[in-house]
Amino acid sequence: MAWRQLVLQTQYPDFGEEILEAQGALAVSMKPAEDVDPILEPGPGATPLWPRVCLEGLFPDDSDLGPVYRALEDLLPDAAQMGAEETLVPDTDWVRNCLDNMGAMRFGQRLWVTPHHREVDAPDAVVIKLDPGLAFGTGTHPTTDLCLQWLDGASLHGQRVLDYGCGSGILAVAALRLGAREAVAVDNDPQAILATRENAVNNGVDALLHCALDTDFDADGDFDIVLANILAEPLIALAPTLLARLKPGGYVVLAGLLDRQADQVEAAYPGIAWTRNALDGWTRLAGRRENPQP
Repeated sequence: MAWRQLVLQTQYPDFGEEILEAQGALAVSMKPAEDVDPILEPGPGATPLWPRVCLEGLFPDDSDLGPVYRALEDLLPDAAQMGAEETLVPDTDWVRNCLDNMGAMRFGQRLWVTPHHREVDAPDAVVIKLDPGLAFGTGTHPTTDLCLQWLDGASLHGQRVLDYGCGSGILAVAALRLGAREAVAVDNDPQAILATRENAVNNGVDALLHCALDTDFDADGDFDIVLANILAEPLIALAPTLLARLKPGGYVVLAGLLDRQADQVEAAYPGIAWTRNALDGWTRLAGRRENPQP
């Protein structure tokens, strides 16, 4: 079996990645364009990119790439310079290749995410073992990176956490590894629920984690922290649901939105004192719900 690979160059790799994935790419990889300098020895936890990136999107051999080209031409800011080309590549063990090349990543001061075959040699490290698998979320995307950094800096001991749109469960597992007393993980994809449960078991926090499909979500009580790393439109639509579960004085952390979408998402969540952090064109909103006046 062969696969169809679409290769292009861009200054906007995150946008390009989103477009390729939305058009059905099974995998997207990045490497430096041939005419840029390599990045050597980035700082701890840093995920720098080159000024111009070569994106490789992998599609089934029988894919019609016409819609992919049209989407890139319509949405990618530098589409005129992307120089897209197609190649056929033989089948291989993609997951094993990814694991072989994936290293330990640090987020904040002490939180690390690493595949099972890697070790972290740091005395104060809080380590999450996570391999690429069925659901989105290994920490490499800027939105996940921003959420993990927030969790690393938060005071989580004794807190009850909701991870809405959990994907691989990385945020819920991280919260529990950092001291939360309980986490509830919700998603609309049964594969995400399976992946989250498996990752919780692998990290020894399954007794503290409860999973549910969004259609079955009916958790009792309120949450000290609500996390949602999805997309801007669902974040806006879910505002009443998420706010209804947030305690007065509790924190809400929203990600998956582009920088230009931050104002609109903020406006959907009244009564929150927001702070913003951005990375590679993506914004994380984090804020505390105001306590009602006595």
